[in-house]
Amino acid sequence: MPFLFKDRANAGRDLALALERYRGPSTLVLGLPRGGVVVAAEVARVLGAELNAIVTRKVGAPGNPEYAIGAVAEGGQVVLNDQEIAVYNIAPTYVQQEVHRQEQEIQRRVGLYRAGASLPTMRDRPVLVVDDGVATGYTMLAALRAVKHQGGTPVVMAVPVIPAGTLERLAVECDDAVALATPEPFYAVGLFYEDFAQVSDRDVIQLLKSAKATRAA
Repeated sequence: MPFLFKDRANAGRDLALALERYRGPSTLVLGLPRGGVVVAAEVARVLGAELNAIVTRKVGAPGNPEYAIGAVAEGGQVVLNDQEIAVYNIAPTYVQQEVHRQEQEIQRRVGLYRAGASLPTMRDRPVLVVDDGVATGYTMLAALRAVKHQGGTPVVMAVPVIPAGTLERLAVECDDAVALATPEPFYAVGLFYEDFAQVSDRDVIQLLKSAKATRAA
């Protein structure tokens, strides 16, 4: 199967073309760290929009932290898959502890990425929530709800690649949903990129600093 995207920056430029109607300095583009910030940086650059990061963390299952049973976004937004939690008989105390642990990690990353500063004002401005791809959708769901809670209008989900079923579920959580591809079968986001190298905290910090400097110039 051919790759859909060369790398995240390439995907961001393609995604920006589909978001042309949101062009302008009043638009806020929020990337989900880490990889989503690389895509978001290109979207913001092409559209002449403001760039920032909204920090989310998945809530992992006991013994399998990569298997999401929910997610947390900065600002305290928590989404949980109650059905999965019940099916696997996951103790409420475990869920509470894991949510708390991820909230602490979110605070650490906010400190790294924005020196602890709050997110920009979102009320009554377009907010594009961007990731490099979505699989189960829990971190994106938490981010969309957090942005909606802070008054973003419209709230837009923008991703290069996502399963059709996940897109359908998340589309009702935002005002607009833009996806470049909904391939089936869908195993993992990285399979649709030729280069899906790991993104570091340093990379995220540099992208945010560079975008801020450009905007101030």
